[in-house]
Amino acid sequence: MIDPAVLQVVESFLVDYHIGHALVLFFALSVLAVLPLGSTKTLSLTVMAFGLLFLLTPESTMGSDPIYKFVGLGLLVVAPVIYTFARS
Repeated sequence: MIDPAVLQVVESFLVDYHIGHALVLFFALSVLAVLPLGSTKTLSLTVMAFGLLFLLTPESTMGSDPIYKFVGLGLLVVAPVIYTFARS
């Protein structure tokens, strides 16, 4: 079992964050993970998947900012352009 004091420290750190922050973090990490592959098609599919995630995640879990929905729309517009201009 985990000590309750440790859980309280973790909770006090995470209380200021919501799913929107987690999606931004996972998006940045996944883009960094895809870059060494050198495939722009894979990058565009990753961008498109996260665009859908940003757009389809309920707003109640992402805080009061609608900025995440706009980020999702922007990613969904940019991803097909990246895919179209990809060579491999």
